[in-house]
Amino acid sequence: MDEFTKEMKHRKFTKAIVRIPGMSLVNGLTTASLGEPDYTKALFQHEKYIKALRDCGLEVTILEADEKYPDSCFVEDVALCTSKCTVITNPGAGSRKGETESITPVLRQFFTDIEFIREPATVEAGDIMMVDDLFFIGISERTNMKGAIEVAGILGKYGFTSSIVELKEVLHLKTGVAYLGENNLLACGEFLQKDVFKNFNLIEIPEEESYAANCIRVNDFVMIPAGYPKTSKLIRAAGYKILEVDVSEFRKLDGGLSCLSLRF
Repeated sequence: MDEFTKEMKHRKFTKAIVRIPGMSLVNGLTTASLGEPDYTKALFQHEKYIKALRDCGLEVTILEADEKYPDSCFVEDVALCTSKCTVITNPGAGSRKGETESITPVLRQFFTDIEFIREPATVEAGDIMMVDDLFFIGISERTNMKGAIEVAGILGKYGFTSSIVELKEVLHLKTGVAYLGENNLLACGEFLQKDVFKNFNLIEIPEEESYAANCIRVNDFVMIPAGYPKTSKLIRAAGYKILEVDVSEFRKLDGGLSCLSLRF
């Protein structure tokens, strides 16, 4: 029985880190063509997101807005938090590289072992999906092969294993796939046909609800973006309790539920 098919115990989280969106959010990177985000509405949605994390039992550290970096509320991309260490990434988007400087001292409060990704390697942690002690690392426009190999090497030092996945259609790995626990994998698009995921129980997300593939399992709940009834029904049918959170303004910036927090 290999690591794909054995019974896996889902990791419990106790803490999360979020950053309040700055007014510069409206200038964030995007390919979505959904219009400019409404800043006031984004702040309201972010507050509801924090409440949902707390409802899942997490202690949430809230960082102040950083106006220098429009995308800095998407804290997931700048660090990978594991049960044994944290890895400070090197974002592939040039406008985001400075975000790692401010997150590092915050993470030193929680982690003894901190590793760093340096140029020319690039990594954004939205391309990394944790499945117990196995990490899937996506190769994308933001995470290059050198970065993926460096992350895999670091994780190996701490007893973790890794599998590299090349992406073709999405911004980040977790744009289109989410591990729910109990060997259940929520997936859409190109991920439905990848051999690397063939031994999971695949829960296929309808193409018209592909945005909802970016869900997050947080302890006893699956957090899902609001407004996707077919996906909600599928997740409930698989035996999970869900929390729906409206993140429509962050979708306009290619962001989703996982992007908005570091959970550990």
